[in-house]
Amino acid sequence: MSGSIGCIFISLQPCIFKAKTMIRIAQFVFNSFMVNSYILFDETRECIVVDAACYDDSEKKEFTEYIEQNQLKIVRHINTHCHIDHILGNNFVVNKFHIYPEYHKDGLPFFSTAKGIGMTFGYDIDIAPDAKDYLKEGDEVKFGNSHLKVFYTPGHAEGSICLYCEKQGFVITGDVLFKDTIGRTDLPGSDFNKLMESIKKKLFTLPDDTVVYPGHGPETTIGYEKMNNPFIR
Repeated sequence: MSGSIGCIFISLQPCIFKAKTMIRIAQFVFNSFMVNSYILFDETRECIVVDAACYDDSEKKEFTEYIEQNQLKIVRHINTHCHIDHILGNNFVVNKFHIYPEYHKDGLPFFSTAKGIGMTFGYDIDIAPDAKDYLKEGDEVKFGNSHLKVFYTPGHAEGSICLYCEKQGFVITGDVLFKDTIGRTDLPGSDFNKLMESIKKKLFTLPDDTVVYPGHGPETTIGYEKMNNPFIR
């Protein structure tokens, strides 16, 4: 069953008048887990995909049409982590666009159980494609004239990463931090203390006005979560 509600174009106001280079973000909500998938691009039309979670034909069509209509060229596909709901589109991106996924090496074991777990939720998953590369703390994800910094943020899942753009003041957090809540820590390999350390030492050191684009649900800001998130006091 599809959870797609269509593409949402996110206009990033910070730095719009200060720099020629500006990242634009398109958000899609895919599959029954309601995963936020993102396409980020700049004026060069090179783009990266973050968590291409499209599964059924209508979602794949929506994703492909956005790429084609905006004349974008996918140069990288990043998995924020490798839980089943976030990797459902990996094979599609490889088969359609010939772009292999990139993720933190600690997320690799999740692929060995993906097919079985997928079946329990009604998803038929092919053998996972090989990684193009493994990302680690401090790496830069470059595309066009833009770049994002990689934070390693385990706790919800081993191998979780966040992608930070200092220039435009936003961070893509996967399932680490959401509006008014945090990632689950009752799953195999998850750890509440690790998650708290990731949030407090990596995310809560960012400026309060940093916009948070999570793996599920609406965006928020670092400052709002510091003041209001009931799990972090």
